[in-house]
Amino acid sequence: MRDGPEGRVGEILAWYDVNARDLPWRVPPGRTERPDPYRVWLSEVMLQQTTVAAVRGYFDRFTTRWPTVGALAAADDADVMGEWAGLGYYARARNLLKCARVVTGMGGFPRTRVELEKLPGIGPYTAAAIAAIAFDAPEVVVDGNVERVMARMFGIETPLPRAKPAIRDKAARLTPDARPGDYAQAVMDLGATICTPKNPACGICPWTGSCRARADGMASKLPKKEPKKAKPTRFGIAYVGRRVDGAWLLERRPERGLLGGMLGWPGAEWGAVAQEAPPAAAKWRDIGAEARHTFTHFHLYLGIRTAVLPMECVPQRGLFMPSHDFRPSDLPTVMRKVFDLARDAVETELQSVATAPRDLP
Repeated sequence: MRDGPEGRVGEILAWYDVNARDLPWRVPPGRTERPDPYRVWLSEVMLQQTTVAAVRGYFDRFTTRWPTVGALAAADDADVMGEWAGLGYYARARNLLKCARVVTGMGGFPRTRVELEKLPGIGPYTAAAIAAIAFDAPEVVVDGNVERVMARMFGIETPLPRAKPAIRDKAARLTPDARPGDYAQAVMDLGATICTPKNPACGICPWTGSCRARADGMASKLPKKEPKKAKPTRFGIAYVGRRVDGAWLLERRPERGLLGGMLGWPGAEWGAVAQEAPPAAAKWRDIGAEARHTFTHFHLYLGIRTAVLPMECVPQRGLFMPSHDFRPSDLPTVMRKVFDLARDAVETELQSVATAPRDLP
């Protein structure tokens, strides 16, 4: 086992120089150009509570449509929320726009962790990651991958989240002044590709000779975690209405709260019991299926009602969106699940209305 952090940093940087993941927001090691702070920031916000595999497509679409922070700042809110649909944690998208507009007004991203942390939607981890990766500042960057690596490296058996201070302390000991951005990404890559949650590939790890958990036969058992509390279940009803001309009845959820600012199907508040709250007078049909979705803190079961609405319908809630403007991909995941279940029933009802015999005058 090598003594001192310098040897360990050298080992992982040498490994990273050969094995760095090819990611669209990353400048590979050995290149002279600096990473684009906009791309670093955007990727870090997207990656919160989400995987690299899920983020790649979103990142490519965002940076194609809005290649600079100024372009994003000038974007229409609904367009950004639509592109974000499916990534979840929609407060991130709202803060993304707020932050882009503040940064554009400042003339660019600040370079320090302290100043970055003052921006909308940027917390301690994201600020440290941007400062280290984009500006090569020696900041301590600790995400889930880094927590796992440090817990194993130093044999920290205190369960998470109580272990976080000890893990951060160990991570700070290793954070170098030289190449801190590459070092931060190296540890993340190590956790993502070798020091994985299950079946870590210790035999090819550059730190295998320095790892306490490896020496103690504890690698696959760390980090320990506190038992998770059971999630409650909430219930609701989603009303999928379509006007006879094909327009869909949708509502945009309030800016604050779950799915804030996103398009969705009208319905009552979700609770212990599903409440009937049709958004318009109509013969609503229960399609006999429910959309199920799990959020961070609860499970949700949504019953589904469908109806074909007359042209003269004036809904109590929501607005009609012409069929040519409606993109199911703009819906958040739970609302897309509702649409997928209701689509055939609504189409059948609409066709029945269109082909029904008219009363002769």
